[in-house]
Amino acid sequence: MPGFVLKPGFLLFVESFGPRLFLSAGIFRKAESDDLKFSFTFAGTNLSLMSDFDDYYFLGKIFKPHGYQGKVNAWLDVDDPSEYDSLKMVYLNLNGNLIPYFIESIRILNNKAVIAFQDFKEFDQATQLSNTEMYLPLSELPELTGTRFYYHEVIGFTLVDEEKGVLGPIKQVLDYPNQAVMQVFCQNKEVLIPVNKEVIRALDRDKKEMHIRAPDGLIDLYLSM
Repeated sequence: MPGFVLKPGFLLFVESFGPRLFLSAGIFRKAESDDLKFSFTFAGTNLSLMSDFDDYYFLGKIFKPHGYQGKVNAWLDVDDPSEYDSLKMVYLNLNGNLIPYFIESIRILNNKAVIAFQDFKEFDQATQLSNTEMYLPLSELPELTGTRFYYHEVIGFTLVDEEKGVLGPIKQVLDYPNQAVMQVFCQNKEVLIPVNKEVIRALDRDKKEMHIRAPDGLIDLYLSM
């Protein structure tokens, strides 16, 4: 019978012949399940064990223990770390599964954080989490306004150029090291539009449209290939 350790003293067993979930504390919950996803409710909180990361975003990474009382040092890969100063739970990538861990306290300084997880009191416990990735559901991302956007949220938005008009839907955003670009297919040709404030003129979330002013000659260059 496989099991997933959520935190010390909180072990979830998944019965191999059905969709029933058992907690080691003796609490029984029924939940829908498939090969890769399990969802249940504990203490009023809906939790999921996931091996599909599509609905989650990378928050940062735990890199080493902090002191000797079970706390960890983590790096946050976000624009505004202060928005996470009241974080109550994160999902840790343990062997390809996202496991929820409850946070007792978090202290943030710039892009670094000192995190105390519930029931983590020993140095050895913190050591086991070294180099562990942290994730959160996409639904918990802070809302952006104006022309600021998350890459995943504009997939499918119609790209409209001031000169060329409608180019087509954004297929994906390619986050290259030196320059992120939006991929769109116009006249069956791939066109890559740079993501920067000089190019993006307006973002209409209601109409799912992005209005741009492409660099001179860029679109013609792609269409001539």
